[in-house]
Amino acid sequence: MLLALGCAPQNSSAPTATDTNANQTPADCAQGKTLTAGTLTIATDSPAYDPWFSHNDPTNGKGYESAVAYAVAKQLGFDQSTVKWVKQPFNTSFAPGPKHFDFDINQISITTAREKAVTFSDGYYTAAQALIALDDSPISSVSSLADLKKYKLGAQTGTTSLTALREDVQPDSDPVVFQNTNDAKQALLNHQVDAIATDLPTAFYITAVQIPHSTIVGQFQQQTGSPEQFGMLFQKGNPLVTCVNQALADLKGDGTLDSIEQKWLSQTVSVPVLK
Repeated sequence: MLLALGCAPQNSSAPTATDTNANQTPADCAQGKTLTAGTLTIATDSPAYDPWFSHNDPTNGKGYESAVAYAVAKQLGFDQSTVKWVKQPFNTSFAPGPKHFDFDINQISITTAREKAVTFSDGYYTAAQALIALDDSPISSVSSLADLKKYKLGAQTGTTSLTALREDVQPDSDPVVFQNTNDAKQALLNHQVDAIATDLPTAFYITAVQIPHSTIVGQFQQQTGSPEQFGMLFQKGNPLVTCVNQALADLKGDGTLDSIEQKWLSQTVSVPVLK
């Protein structure tokens, strides 16, 4: 992936539905609103993990988020040849300031705190949290959130998985914080933690491919407030978000988003729910 320099269009306030004529298509709406004329610049992190992407290559259209990104791009009037991917580390994506992309898609949860610095699209995926443990660990047989309190748990810094551990599980000892998912996985293999938390689809990939003899203990939704949703991230006030929301509404309405989820994330319903 190549890193492009520049900044996205700026606006003093977040766009609203009135920014777009009701009769405009998403492609009409997007005219003149991208970082580079004739190109849609999309960011994600590297590595780009399955099942969100495939073979660490967001450009191939495979994996849930790659497929969603290209479906949105098509609605906005961009084919695969006019989409440009750039690298943006997850932990810095929601920092305030200019962006070198039109939007970032990287399992970024919409939160009130983040919305102070950036603008989000409407949600394109409702996420559940999951806990991963080694097969021979006693934690692998728990059946409730209360059962988890005595265990040593961990998650990547800046993620809602870490927030969910602290606020919903509330373990007896503060969760271990890791800089990235690779560090968390290694700590699990080294028995430095009993379990690590990630979003559920990522947990499927880790247990199936990356950590032999591991298991998903269970999944859970946050216990208070609205369900956690992933949104596309924009520079604060970027008017393109209105066009993307229109595209997402069309993709939801015609069943495209459901079809993409069934293709790439169909296993998620089979995991026990922890309450």
